[in-house]
Amino acid sequence: MNYSALCHKTIEIVYQASEILKENFGKINHTDIEFKGKNDLVSFVDRETENFLKSKLSDLIPESGFLAEESGLSDFKDTDYLWIIDPLDGTTNYLHHLPLYSVSVALQENNETVIGIVYEVVNDEMFYSYKGGNAMLNGERINVSATADLQNALLATGFPIKNFEIIDDYLRIFRNLVTQTRGIRRLGTAAVDLAYVACGRFDGFFEYNLSPWDVAAGDFIVRQAGGSVSDFSGKNNFLYGRQILAANSLIFNELLKNVISDKD
Repeated sequence: MNYSALCHKTIEIVYQASEILKENFGKINHTDIEFKGKNDLVSFVDRETENFLKSKLSDLIPESGFLAEESGLSDFKDTDYLWIIDPLDGTTNYLHHLPLYSVSVALQENNETVIGIVYEVVNDEMFYSYKGGNAMLNGERINVSATADLQNALLATGFPIKNFEIIDDYLRIFRNLVTQTRGIRRLGTAAVDLAYVACGRFDGFFEYNLSPWDVAAGDFIVRQAGGSVSDFSGKNNFLYGRQILAANSLIFNELLKNVISDKD
């Protein structure tokens, strides 16, 4: 498969899908918002964008399956190819008219991610990579930061707002890291957090309770940019394990010491 050509065709589809988001930004009424669970919002815009992406991506690989935020695992045939899609990462930002949200699309071939795309819509920043290629931002190569000391690191995180049973573990990690670093930011879109690690704006990122569609594209771009990614035990179960740590390789092990728990 020509991953480069397929990646660039997918990028064009992502650009097209983002027009749905831009056209409806700031126009969603409270009555249009649905609640999938506590602090888990969705609107017709999420679904319309997801349906568009699935339709167009099916044209690229007719035999492919999908794992998407709003429809779950669907259209899954006996295939080696799986698209992992978040049509609107940062839904809460979007619905509250905060101009920071993204589209995230990854392709797996035989359970290996081979394409990752994160489009930060408002600032028109297209992060992407493909197997055999480099990590890119709007056509320019990117790399993770060269920050070697934790005290000089700027981190990103997300709050565990859907599962308060782990709040104590999260606060332990937050306390450890906020006292040892330059600061911690919370943007509200994990895909962008990971993309920002890939291009060196953040030195690291940690979060609980994320789903595959939140991280599949971003984690691939981080690794393609020279970074390291794991779960909070230092293992590779970050895609489905609902915890992820990503950073440049210089501070990764030090970060891992601060997130790993006595129970691990």
